[in-house]
Order: sequence, then structure tokens, then C-alpha cells
Amino acid sequence: MRRMPRLATAGLAVLTLSVAAPASGATPAGAGFQHRPDRFGQATLTGFASLPATTFVPASDPSGALLGTAAINGIVPPFADQPVQGFSGIARNSDGSFDVISDNGYGNKANSGDFVLRVQRVIPDYATGTVDVVGGVNLTDPAGLVPFALTRPDRVLTGSDFDVESIVKASDGSYWIGDEFGPFLLHFDRAGRLLAAPVPLADVHAPESAAILGVTPNLPSSKGFEGMASSADGRYLYPLLEGTVSGDPAGSLRIYQYDRRAGHYTDQRFTYRLESSANAIGDMISVDRDRFLVIERDNGQGATALFKKIFMVDVRDRDADGAVDKTVVADLLDIADPRHLGGTASTFRFPFQTIEDVILLDDRTLGVVNDNNFPFSSGRTPGQPDDNEFITIRLTRPLR
Repeated sequence: MRRMPRLATAGLAVLTLSVAAPASGATPAGAGFQHRPDRFGQATLTGFASLPATTFVPASDPSGALLGTAAINGIVPPFADQPVQGFSGIARNSDGSFDVISDNGYGNKANSGDFVLRVQRVIPDYATGTVDVVGGVNLTDPAGLVPFALTRPDRVLTGSDFDVESIVKASDGSYWIGDEFGPFLLHFDRAGRLLAAPVPLADVHAPESAAILGVTPNLPSSKGFEGMASSADGRYLYPLLEGTVSGDPAGSLRIYQYDRRAGHYTDQRFTYRLESSANAIGDMISVDRDRFLVIERDNGQGATALFKKIFMVDVRDRDADGAVDKTVVADLLDIADPRHLGGTASTFRFPFQTIEDVILLDDRTLGVVNDNNFPFSSGRTPGQPDDNEFITIRLTRPLR
């Protein structure tokens, strides 16, 4: 079986910059920076593979009981097994496989109590256009480290406990995972067992955690750590909120720095400014000590998908506007496809509502994966549930 090219490690170097948090009167979303789109032209599709939407973990627990029994995009719940779906974070393994995390399940805390949180191990085969699921681990808390009540008495974690959206794999094989319900940082061993109590973010609470703590929420529901990068030495994590904290300028998102060695957040903080306050981010990875790649997208799918782009962001803030500088490196709705790898058209579109995975393959090649929100999203074909598509794209210029 043909394997994917070896990846550059996500998170290539330590960020050592200090950019102050924006003042309350900072520039609104979409203003004050230069994109310099001439730096990168139209990216080219170099690989396409897909995992069918109706892929399930064999001999696993039933799921989807709270979705009712009416068909959703032709799929009738509940399901006899756990679906392999909703990839919201990706990490590379040395054998050519990838670890991907399925997010909180069926869209919210109330309907996802029977969706088991899991790291899936997959291998895309671009020669055949298929994706093999070769294993995975459930996320669990056998030591009782979560300080609030869990859904299952056996302490297997579910989509009603956490909304996991971002992942960094450490050199020891353990996983750091960003959650949106807290927002929390979660540290699991290679077998998926929680190693420490969830790390909260001081003074920032989504409604889900605010209800547990009895405090007032200041972050929208499920708008916690959607993206997270790592420094090359693994010491620092850089989680990125998907939502705007109350009191911050509309469309501004906070990037934090967490010191794994010290076990706490540092005083470093950066600001990512959305092109539109209606947009959201999908993922973030490190390129070098000063730069990240960030997926920013609108909420449309299919014909209504109008904005799905990957930005290079530079935290040096050279225009001194209080936010990271942004340059478009790829428009995911306008990818050249001269070999017709993704269909009969010469232009390939990645028209999904949620695109939540990007990873470096080499200095000019990126891997990108959608979150198919099974069974709800139907961006590829109306009325049919989206597959999980794995694509590779080549940029017009090296990232250097």
C-alpha cells in the first residue's frame, strides 16, 4: 500500500515573542492588516482519498439514541456501533499513519452522551483514493481525575463530557487535546487514559463549564480550543479559541501559551483577527518560531460555501495593529486540479461546513481533512452525508 509522504512535525519551533493583548478599542474584525495575496497563487490538488461516512468501529457500543429515528441525509439513527467520523484534529505517526480525533459527537452536550470520544488511527492511500482505519483508542479517566460527574460510570469519556477539537502528540506518545466545553487542556497517555486533571483557562468559561462552576459564562457555547500548535521541543502549547471572549473586539480570538514544563499558562498572548466576525477557525499548526497556519472558514456548505482559506499568520505583528499578520496561502474553494484527482472539473472545491485539520507534509505541501459532522453535513452532495475527505495540496511557493 502506498503511504503518505513523511510529514514535517506540526509545531516546528518555539515562539519567543511578546505581543500585547488588544485594547478594548482595537481595530474591528477584518481591518488593519495586509494579506499580500500575490505571495501565493492557486494551490494544486496532488492527492485525494476519502473514508465513507458510514464507517463504524467494529463491535463497539451503540450510538445516536438521542437523534430520534427519522432519516438524516438518508441515514437512519440510532446506530449499532460507534461512527468513525467528525475529524477535528490530526497528528502524524512515524509509520506513515495519522491519529485523528473525533469531536464531541452529534453537535451538542445534550445529544452526545452515547458517543465515545476516541483517537482513530488511519492511513490514507492516494493510489486507490481510500482511507484505512487501522486502530484507535477510547479516551478514558480510570483514575477519577475529572472533578465533575461523567456520563458513564465506567469513566469512558463521551461527547457529553468534553468537546475535543485539537490535538498535539508528544514525543512520548501521549496526547494533549484541546476541549471547547471548558475550555480545558487534557493530557492523555498513549492508551487514551487521562494523566492529570483538566487544565482550566482562568477567567474564561464557556456555558458548559460555567454551569458546573456556578459562574457567568464569557465565551459562547463550544467555542473553546478549536486549534492548538506545539513548539518543536514540545515545551509550549499554543491553543487558539474559536470564539471571542466577552469584552474583546468582535471577531478577535485569543492565542495562549501553555508551558508544559511549568504546568501553567504564561503571560504571553496573541490575537487572531477573523476576516468576518461570522467566520470561525478550523485548525492551527506551527510553521516556525514566528508563524502558524490557520484554517478560517464561513459556516456555509456546498453552493453556500463562500470562504474557506488557509492563512499564514505571523505573530511578530509587523504592522503594529495588535493582531497577528495574515497572508492567504490557499483558497480551498479554488484549487487547481489538472489531473482530475477530485472529479471531472479542472478546479476542485472543498465546500464543507467545517474543515478542521491541516498538517505540513513538506515545505510546499499541506494535508487537509474535513469534519463531516456525521450524519448532518452534506456539502459534497445535497441530501447525502459527507465522507471524511483527505486531500493534499501543493502551494505555489515554499513556506520557508
